[in-house]
Amino acid sequence: MIDLLLRVLDFAVPILIMIFIGLWGAGLLVELGLMKKLSRLTRPLLKHTNLPESCRSAFLVAIGSTVAANSMVVQAKDKGCINDREAILCALLNSTPAYVRGIITYQIPIILPALGPVVGGFYVMVFIISAIVKFSVVIILSKFWIKEQKSCTLDDGHNGNRPPLKEAMKASFKKEKKLFFKIATIYLGMTTLVFALREQGFFEIFSVLPLADLFGIPSESIIPLTTYIASPILGVSLLGPMIGEGSISYLQAMIIIMLGSMFMLPIFSIRTLLPRYISIFGPKLGVKIVTISTGMSILIRLTILLILLSII
Repeated sequence: MIDLLLRVLDFAVPILIMIFIGLWGAGLLVELGLMKKLSRLTRPLLKHTNLPESCRSAFLVAIGSTVAANSMVVQAKDKGCINDREAILCALLNSTPAYVRGIITYQIPIILPALGPVVGGFYVMVFIISAIVKFSVVIILSKFWIKEQKSCTLDDGHNGNRPPLKEAMKASFKKEKKLFFKIATIYLGMTTLVFALREQGFFEIFSVLPLADLFGIPSESIIPLTTYIASPILGVSLLGPMIGEGSISYLQAMIIIMLGSMFMLPIFSIRTLLPRYISIFGPKLGVKIVTISTGMSILIRLTILLILLSII
């Protein structure tokens, strides 16, 4: 039990530190009255949506921190600025900048060199397509779910008088610490549950062994495919040499990556996204957001997989 708790803390503490920094930073922007000004930068990008101003401000923050942006969505919901449907759309929108960050910090420096320009470039394109599709879905749904734009915004409570930086920092810390402790408590509980389930072999139900014959991929590719589900970086490192040696074709490698990604996403969502979103939005709304977001990602990859299979 102690070993389990130590592993949970080792995994969760760095993430919680980043969450606190993101919350405090977003709160500082609000305290300094900068959020309204910065939200104007998103207007050209979001002018075709009916999303409220508070959602646009959160989207800008999401470029740096998805968690901080979603905490702003929760604050807007608590203020009555947005309802559950609007919160879902805002959360989906906030997830799209993560694709850009992933391309810059993960795809280009790691995936592209490991898989080569053809297969690696293909995977980068999958990320770009996923971001565009999710963004487009939010725009379309906002037209159906939201009939008019709302002017409700998160204000700083200083009536236009910007406080000194030191005072703003203290005020942000005071306001955000309660939310942070709530998030940290739920996140640690959910993470402990997920780690315990993994010890019991819960995630082994996502077996990919029967897929080799079904999708026409070599049996030796099962090892990198299975490994990818547990660790994408390790799976890619095993798949790269197979591509270089010519034991699998570019097309087969793309199919393997799509299959591994499809099976990895539910595990990643349960292990990582679900604790975060439940800790921020609560069980009901958090599960809805993760389910919709993960379902969209899987559907995008399934569509690409079917296109690849049609080429064979």
